[in-house]
Amino acid sequence: MSATVDATRVAFIGLGAMGQPMAQHLISAGFEVVGFDLSKDARVKLADAGGRAAETISEAMVGASFVITMLPNGKIVRDALLGENACGGLKQNAVVIDMSSSAPNDTRDLGLELASRGLRLVDAPVSGGVKRAVSGTLTIMAGGEDADIEEAEPLLNAVGQQVFRTGPVGSGHAMKAINNFVSGAGVLAAIEGVLLGRAFGLEPETIVDILNSSSGKNNATEVKMKQFILSETFGSGFAIGLMAKDIRIAADLAKTLGLRLDALASTADAWDAAQKALGPSEDHTRIIRYVEDHN
Repeated sequence: MSATVDATRVAFIGLGAMGQPMAQHLISAGFEVVGFDLSKDARVKLADAGGRAAETISEAMVGASFVITMLPNGKIVRDALLGENACGGLKQNAVVIDMSSSAPNDTRDLGLELASRGLRLVDAPVSGGVKRAVSGTLTIMAGGEDADIEEAEPLLNAVGQQVFRTGPVGSGHAMKAINNFVSGAGVLAAIEGVLLGRAFGLEPETIVDILNSSSGKNNATEVKMKQFILSETFGSGFAIGLMAKDIRIAADLAKTLGLRLDALASTADAWDAAQKALGPSEDHTRIIRYVEDHN
């Protein structure tokens, strides 16, 4: 295993539904991508797309100038980077880009620990789901030093359409949690609105059409209600457990900042209860089943 450093070498950790197409966009953009995932099938798929599959996280990181993590939560990210000194083979001063959804205060702590090892951290979570990961049009929220984000931007631009600089390390993950709170609240509001109207005798499709032509329009009414919820296909590609986790991150952040945000607290409780009732791996649009059963 060679430890030769290449400025375009990227270690990509996490080749799931989101990570796999993102890694392939990096390959298409000319980066040398060495990837790892627990799934052998995912590693084979990366190799078939022109990347190199590593058998361990440590192997993937050897000689890389950049690391991208696309993993379920911050604890897994931390274990992947620091477990068994996996990041020890990175190029000195390498940039770690955490594109997962993690707790912002934990991200700050991780940034300090990586800095003590001569590494830099940019937290750059994404919005857009699997569809926009495949099309390379994700929205990216990047937190970190300006110079570090600038160095990471060619990679971010390869997988996303818009890159917003949110502030210091941790701010990207804070923004992601806020976004998913607003999104999750919108899903619940749209579902409850449809159930209320249906109980009165209105047609659900008519309700959604009117909402989309009125001030009640939101992401859920536009791209989720007819497409995944009313059609009962429940195929948005985003798990209910992940939505619940992100909204809980936002609620916990509010507590640490001494804020009482009642709508956030109730939204977090609702999504927690739904993922426990339905199972964390179910598509998040299936929350309508929980709302119906709860009534």
